[in-house]
Amino acid sequence: MPPKSRFTRLDAFTKTVEDARVRTTSGGIVTIGSLLVLLYLIWGEWSDYRRIAVHPELIVDKSRGEKMEIHLNITFPRLPCELLTLDVMDVSGEQQVGVMHGVSKVRLASEAQGGGALDINALDLHSPDEAAFHLDPDYCGDCYGAPAPSNAKKPGCCNNCDEVREAYASVSWAFTRGENVEQCEREGYSKRLDAQRSEGCRIEGALRVNKVIGNFHIAPGKSFSNGNMHVHDLGNYFESPVEHTFTHYIHSLRFGPQLPDDIKNKLRTKASPWTNHHANPLDKTSQTTNDRSFNFMYFVKVVSTAYLPLGWEKAQNKKVPHEAVDLGAYGHGPDGSIETHQYSATSHKRSLLGGDDSAEGHKERLHAKGGIPGVFFSYDISPMKVINREQRTKTFAGFLTGVCAVIGGTLTVAAAIDRGFYEGSQRVKKLHQR
Repeated sequence: MPPKSRFTRLDAFTKTVEDARVRTTSGGIVTIGSLLVLLYLIWGEWSDYRRIAVHPELIVDKSRGEKMEIHLNITFPRLPCELLTLDVMDVSGEQQVGVMHGVSKVRLASEAQGGGALDINALDLHSPDEAAFHLDPDYCGDCYGAPAPSNAKKPGCCNNCDEVREAYASVSWAFTRGENVEQCEREGYSKRLDAQRSEGCRIEGALRVNKVIGNFHIAPGKSFSNGNMHVHDLGNYFESPVEHTFTHYIHSLRFGPQLPDDIKNKLRTKASPWTNHHANPLDKTSQTTNDRSFNFMYFVKVVSTAYLPLGWEKAQNKKVPHEAVDLGAYGHGPDGSIETHQYSATSHKRSLLGGDDSAEGHKERLHAKGGIPGVFFSYDISPMKVINREQRTKTFAGFLTGVCAVIGGTLTVAAAIDRGFYEGSQRVKKLHQR
C-alpha cells in the first residue's frame, strides 16, 4: 500500500472496496433514469441562466432641456392640402407656425374617386420655383396698403402671394382668393385652389418639439399671430362652394421612436398577456362630421419610457446635441437603448355654433360658441418615467449553485429509490425462502 499522506484522515468521502459492493438490475435502471433527469434539470438551469427578462422601474423624470419627436399620419378626405396648416406651440413660448420641415402633404383624390394619392409635396403653399426668383432684381411687389411682413425676402416688399397674405394678416384683413393681387395671379393661387376643392389630404411626417406642455393643431387657412392671439384666415374655408369638413382618420400618432416587434414581444409576458406596452391608443381612430364649423380635441398624457438592453451600462455614451441628430433618429442610442414615450388619450368634440349634446343623450352638456375649426392635440408631460431594463434572471454563480443542487438532490433521491428497491427485493426473497 502506498504511504498515507497527512490529508488522508481529512477525507470526508470514504470508499468501499469492490467486494463490498452489490450491483443490481434495478440499480442500473435507476441510474439511467437519474442521469436523464439530471441532464434535463441541468439544461433547465442553463436555459434559465441564458434567459433575459425585462424589469420595469418607475422613477422621477429629471431630464431637462430635452426634445421630443411627434410622428403623425392623418388623412382628411374632405379637405384639400391647400387649405391645411399645421402649427405647434408650447408653454415655453416657442411657436412653429406653418410647419414645413419634416412634414409632407399627400394630395388625395376625392372620396367618390377612391381617395388615392395624387401628389406629395412639402407642407407649404408655394413651391420654391414660385418664389419670384425669376423676377427683376430690383422688383419690389406692392403690399396693397398693408405693411410688409418682417420675414419678407426683400425688406419692405411683397414679392410673392404668401408675403401678401402675411401682410394682410398682420392688419387682420380678409385675403380670400387673392383676386386683383398681381403676385397671386402670377402664381395661379386661385386656380390651384379651385382645382383642389374636391380633393382630400394626408399629412405625414415628424415634428421635433420641446419636452414641455404644448399642443399642435391642423386647421384651415394661413395662421398668424395678431397681438398675443393665434388666429387663422378662414375665408377660403367658409366661402368654399364645396362643403369642407374636418372628418379625419388617424393612421398613426406616436411620441418618439417605435419599439421593434421583438422588444414588444419581450415586454408582453405570458403572466400578463393583456399587457399592451407602447400601443398607441389613437392609431386607427376616425371621427366623422358633416358640420364645417366643428372642432375635435385630443388630450394626451405623455409618459417618458426608456428601454435599456443588456450590457448598455458598459457603453461609454456621450450626449449628442439634438441639432446633430436627424429627424426620425432622435431617441436611438448607439448602445441599442431607446428613449421613447407612451401615452394615454381622451377626446372631445363640439360644434363651434354652440348648443348641447342632445343627439348623444346628454342635454345637460352645453358647448360654448366660437373657436377655430380643426383637429387639436394638447399634450401634457408626466413627471414620472418608466425604465424597462434587460437583466439576466440568474448570475453565473447562481447557475453553478443550481447545478450543484440539482446534482446533489437528484443523486440523493435516486439513491433512496434504489435503496427502497433493493430492500424490497431482499424481503421478498426471504419470504419465498421460508
